[in-house]
Amino acid sequence: MGDAQPMPLTLGTAGHVDHGKTRLVEALTGVDTDRLAEERRRGLSIELGFAELDLGGGRTLGVVDVPGHERFIRAMVAGATGIDLFLLVIAADEGAMPQTREHRTVLEALGVRLGVVALTKCDRADGESLEAARRDARALEPEAPVVEVSAVTGAGLEELLRALREVADRVERERAGRDGDGRGPAVLHVDRAFTLRGIGTVVTGTLWSGAIEPGERVEVLPRGAKARVRSVQVHNRDVGRALAGQRVALNLGGVSPEEVPRGDVVASAGSGLIPSYRLDVELSLAQQDGFDGRRVQIHHGTRAVPGRVTELGQGLAQLRLESPLVARPGDRFVVRAIGPAKTLGGGLVLDPAPARHGPRSGPPDRLLAIKRDGLDAVRVRDERRRDEASAAARARRARSADTERRRPLDACERLLLALLRAGADQPDAPGALAQRLGMETKEAVAALDRLVAHGDAIRVAPDVYYASDVLERLQSRALQLARSRGEITLAQLRDGLGTSRKYAQALLEHLDATKRTVRHGDRHVLRRG
Repeated sequence: MGDAQPMPLTLGTAGHVDHGKTRLVEALTGVDTDRLAEERRRGLSIELGFAELDLGGGRTLGVVDVPGHERFIRAMVAGATGIDLFLLVIAADEGAMPQTREHRTVLEALGVRLGVVALTKCDRADGESLEAARRDARALEPEAPVVEVSAVTGAGLEELLRALREVADRVERERAGRDGDGRGPAVLHVDRAFTLRGIGTVVTGTLWSGAIEPGERVEVLPRGAKARVRSVQVHNRDVGRALAGQRVALNLGGVSPEEVPRGDVVASAGSGLIPSYRLDVELSLAQQDGFDGRRVQIHHGTRAVPGRVTELGQGLAQLRLESPLVARPGDRFVVRAIGPAKTLGGGLVLDPAPARHGPRSGPPDRLLAIKRDGLDAVRVRDERRRDEASAAARARRARSADTERRRPLDACERLLLALLRAGADQPDAPGALAQRLGMETKEAVAALDRLVAHGDAIRVAPDVYYASDVLERLQSRALQLARSRGEITLAQLRDGLGTSRKYAQALLEHLDATKRTVRHGDRHVLRRG
């Protein structure tokens, strides 16, 4: 590993209620994650608990201790989302139980493949029970190391730490071979929000991607509220920068806890994330048929929303949601039946904001292309096809005009077109053009409208006309500026083009009107499809 700092990783516990997850975490970390009075009274975990596990050699793991009771499976899904490796706990005196298997299904749906199985309470199990628990562990996780432990006597804890360290190193090696989650905007799915006296609003969650620092501007989705990061903590320590994979607490200015509830997403300002009521996805379900039109619960990040499945064939589907989710391509989610409640499986987000569509005669070619090549590559091809179609339409109009022997431009029209081209990115308003030509404004407007009818000019605002060839160049530059983020703001376009606010706003409104972009607050997002 060299002198490089180990990659931040999060460990999630899984297992049936009362199989000793929280006691084992306390034995490993010294932290009792049962933080609620009701949890202590009832002796089971209701909410997520958090701790830090020191594995030695500079390697630490953030630990998410999740509830085991079936009624709290939703909290377990929220905890499992964003973890990198698992600690599956099976009591040696009882063996695997229903929630053990359901937790394993959740982990599989979320793509969490690597971890360790701990057989707990070995001090209480007889030989026959222990052997049965070993068989259960091998059946559930044939590739995972199995360690027999006792949180009471301490037996097996050192061996468990070694196994966790080895698996953590393997996770890091595998992730290092792929594009890291550290790239791109900061994205944090909120699992808690509260107020601390003298500090203000605090939210916590696992940082899915990017990095975040004090002083940064962030947005809270799906509401779109704006906030500023006052301070950042990782495991109760102030830090100057939090990284993807770490458990993070953010002190936010400008919002109340009620404005950042559990399930919301805190993201870098201008992240390009869009709340959406539809997701195009690849499904992985235990039951492969009978889901078309079915109402299910979709768990993504720390939010759960009901929706319906529209099957498209070949394991592809569109999820139509009753409340919006804030997803990205490649995000994983869990699907649960609403009644009776059980985990059905999960899947992978292919397009987080698709147009509404059905299967027609089979999966849409575009969705198959996204699965094969990725959404960004397909978007580039979509844009190229739109440009080619636009050029072809202009060529057809030009041929049609030549065929019809259109009327030549008169002297006034030629002069106005020359002035528009001379004005380039910032053409004069009709009144200024009229003054330059010594004519009435209404005469100039009538002549400009004739240029629009001829296709030589385009009106993008009441007092802004562009020469068609100039506008085509400006649109191309604006869309190029937007592609890196998937969106653009007025200020970004103004600065990118080196123009004024007036012309940048007129151009953005034209892009919205011609359906090249769609406005979300102060952001203009590239349309997809």
